[in-house]
Amino acid sequence: MPCRFSVVLILIGSTAASGQTIDFNRDIRPILSNNCYQCHGPDEKERKGDLRLDTQEGGHEFAIVPGKPEESSLIERITTKQGGLMPPKKTGKTLTEKEIELLKQWVKQGARYATHWSYVVPKRPELPASAKHPVDAFLLAELKKKNLGYQPETDRYTLARRVALDVTGLPPTWKEVEAFVNDTAPNAYEKFVDAQLAKPAYSEHWARTWLDLARYADSAGYADDPARTIWAYRDYVIKSFNANKPFDQFTIEQIAGDLLPNPTEEQLVATAFHRNTLTNNEGGTSDEEFRSVAVVDRVNTTLTTWMGTSIACAQCHTHKYDPIAQTEYFGLYAFFNNTADADRGDESPVIEIGITPAQTKLRKDLDAFATKLDAAAKKYPKEIQGIAKIQVDALKKASATLKPVTTVPIFQELQGNQRRVTKLQHRGNYQDLGDVVTEHVPEALSPLPKDAPKNRLTLAKWLVDERNPLTARVLANRIWEQIFGLGIVRTPEEFGSQGELPSHPELLDWLATELHRTKWDQKAFVKLLVMTDAYRQSSKVTPALLEADPDNRWLSRGPRVRLTAEMVRDQALAVSGLLSAKMYGPSVKPPQPNFGLSAAFGRSMDWQTSPGEDKFRRGLYTEWRRTNPYPSMSTFDAPNRDVCNVRRPRTNTPLQALVTLNDPVYVEASQALARKIAVERKSANEKAAFAIRQVATRPASEKEVARIVKLYEDTKAGFAKDAKKAEKLATDPIGPLPKGTNAAELAAWTVVANVLLNLDEMLMKR
Repeated sequence: MPCRFSVVLILIGSTAASGQTIDFNRDIRPILSNNCYQCHGPDEKERKGDLRLDTQEGGHEFAIVPGKPEESSLIERITTKQGGLMPPKKTGKTLTEKEIELLKQWVKQGARYATHWSYVVPKRPELPASAKHPVDAFLLAELKKKNLGYQPETDRYTLARRVALDVTGLPPTWKEVEAFVNDTAPNAYEKFVDAQLAKPAYSEHWARTWLDLARYADSAGYADDPARTIWAYRDYVIKSFNANKPFDQFTIEQIAGDLLPNPTEEQLVATAFHRNTLTNNEGGTSDEEFRSVAVVDRVNTTLTTWMGTSIACAQCHTHKYDPIAQTEYFGLYAFFNNTADADRGDESPVIEIGITPAQTKLRKDLDAFATKLDAAAKKYPKEIQGIAKIQVDALKKASATLKPVTTVPIFQELQGNQRRVTKLQHRGNYQDLGDVVTEHVPEALSPLPKDAPKNRLTLAKWLVDERNPLTARVLANRIWEQIFGLGIVRTPEEFGSQGELPSHPELLDWLATELHRTKWDQKAFVKLLVMTDAYRQSSKVTPALLEADPDNRWLSRGPRVRLTAEMVRDQALAVSGLLSAKMYGPSVKPPQPNFGLSAAFGRSMDWQTSPGEDKFRRGLYTEWRRTNPYPSMSTFDAPNRDVCNVRRPRTNTPLQALVTLNDPVYVEASQALARKIAVERKSANEKAAFAIRQVATRPASEKEVARIVKLYEDTKAGFAKDAKKAEKLATDPIGPLPKGTNAAELAAWTVVANVLLNLDEMLMKR
């Protein structure tokens, strides 16, 4: 990825050269933030020379004479040939000539400051010149400025696969693609999009992105990393996406579901969002220390997830780049400091799922009666005791049938004298406490309602209030990145001073207000984006286009990115016919190599593969161990989820090819696909054409068929000379040869299938 400030520097050069009006947010703030704020910014304890450059009052008072760069000490210190050059050499930072010239021009024009763009409530801008889709209107206006335009619409086969992968995380069926390709109706594409959005697979795919933010895992973390039963929360997320739950309701339930009037079981389960924090069960550790660590994580995760704000450094000191004081950090900390969880090994408080209150009472009554009956029978003759014992055993069996499906840790607010007092922690040390801090939010952001109670429910509503300048922008940008591969703000985790400027600021504001207009309808928002002409473009690129728009920042072509770890695996299972459509329930253990290793305190890192269809379920349901993430998905950049993950990197390593060529899951998928190929058609040419169509969801070319047939025949000839090797490749691990099949043929088709599953087309969205 290019340097974070590369786009800014390009703008700097063009603005300075053209003599246009200098814009503080676009042109000046990035320079000051990157070079000056660490010593001359919001953090009063680290501020040098009492000079503050992040505010107009501070800058104008000490270092800037508006309109007179020659009299401004700021300009003198960044241009001096004598001692005292700024930034100091020891920082390793140097201003470029263009940056210096831009600062001079800014001072000459009056040195006007402005509120950071992301802290200003978005206003719905007017649409640019007419286009049939509002998003295209904004994009085309920018492309026109750069003498660029859209590419032609891609072919329907490619488009069908692109949409299905983006909406459901799975490839479309050939039947679906064929129907779409042959549909001559004007709304054929929209019908195809709606069909994909209606699939339950949509909710599983988009739930995965949320689980990264929620740092969902099936283990508690730290050295011993014991199992944690919390899959009911994962199912809550899937069901919420399936129901297209409005994002504001989704937010409130997770932050403060327990504080709603008469909360439902679902709303209580939702609060497990913040129970995904790590729990340290190691002997000799301080529960209060790690409870405090969990509260800190909740503050950081909340601000990152909903507001794209990296606030972690304010735990120890006032933020060096953004206007967030340490007292404001602990004002947020106070909202989360009075929940009943306290780093306990039993994860309490928990609720039982799948058992009604009436059943719970009945179970308690049965257990109590059985205990009394058993105790009373000691006073009677043996014959009576025997009869009583039979009755007790009958009662115990009845009670046992009323067990819950599962349990899940939840939030529960402390009451009365149990409530904790929040104090500022010096340098973030939970034992070095300062003044009492009450619940409040950073002053630079929108205020809390005046008369609202200072609790998590009020905080949750504040996060999704239309006056909050960040949440809608952050959500719009996150969904945009999933669809187009790159966010409008290229740093989705950082919308503050250290983040990048939006490439299309007016478009981002329009999208944010569109989320407000549609009452936070995420499914409608996904449809909005995939219906654009920008999305439907061909992703083919020429050398000239690559030079003009190397990262596709301006959407001068269709999106082309590598699939996520879960999608790579799920797609292989889907096209081979192995993928299970089973939803919900306990996490599963698909095949993985046994390493013979143990985690701290002796827990084995190996596992027993789940039986039956469970080993073929979507990657979303794979058991997520923090100290030992599923290896093949880790290789494709899946995180361990110790902390909130806003975006996954996209690496390209030889290890990835080794996984898709040799991992037992991919070998079995190749074997299953080979068996489908073998029975589908008669001639080798027909089989080859079917194989390509099955994998790529498009017709095969004659050249491709010829190459596949040659590979098959050459490989089959080799296996014909080694029956043992052929049988192993055709049956291990999938199972015995089907009746009437030939081992050499199936082994050869397995090789072909393995090659096809490793095509660029399979690993990329194109």
